[in-house]
Amino acid sequence: MTVLSPPRSVIIDHALRDAMRWCAGHTIDDRPALVHAVRVAVTVGEHLPDPPHALVAAALLHDVPDLAPPTPDIYQTLAAGYGSEVPRIIAALQAEHRALDEPDPPVRVDDLPVLLVSTADKIVALGSLLRRARVSGNVPGFFARRPALRALLPHLRAFQQAADTRVPASMSARLDVTLTLLEQAIATVPTASKQ
Repeated sequence: MTVLSPPRSVIIDHALRDAMRWCAGHTIDDRPALVHAVRVAVTVGEHLPDPPHALVAAALLHDVPDLAPPTPDIYQTLAAGYGSEVPRIIAALQAEHRALDEPDPPVRVDDLPVLLVSTADKIVALGSLLRRARVSGNVPGFFARRPALRALLPHLRAFQQAADTRVPASMSARLDVTLTLLEQAIATVPTASKQ
């Protein structure tokens, strides 16, 4: 059983239907976007007993601002359908994603609902990258072509360390293991490719 197994709460059922609609035709990590959304929501539920329904809904819908049509305003649509907490969490996650494109992004761990979904998102996304690297048959080459990811590794480790005591121990441990595997894989990239 997962947080998405029937019977589901009305808000989770509604979020799953909206995620299906808004994710349709989009991909994340070389898979349908809905797969990513579902895996993030399920990851939250794996580490947090009986998570708030709004948290699961936000996990399902966290990439919707990147996927939904630009009008009407997606945050107004989310607020009308889910109240204020779901779009608040999603907006904070979107701000965090944008900050990753800037030099020295901040590590924020002060908002627990955002932190939980962000940690689950990192576990899923980084795990997917590791899987894709293995499937490529050339792990060093896969990561050699991703200098931005390699540059983010210290930030990701700092995030995990800052979140360690704020998220469930099992969630922190899973992110730690995922990052360790990523660090080991990136260490295989030839030195000339790292520059």
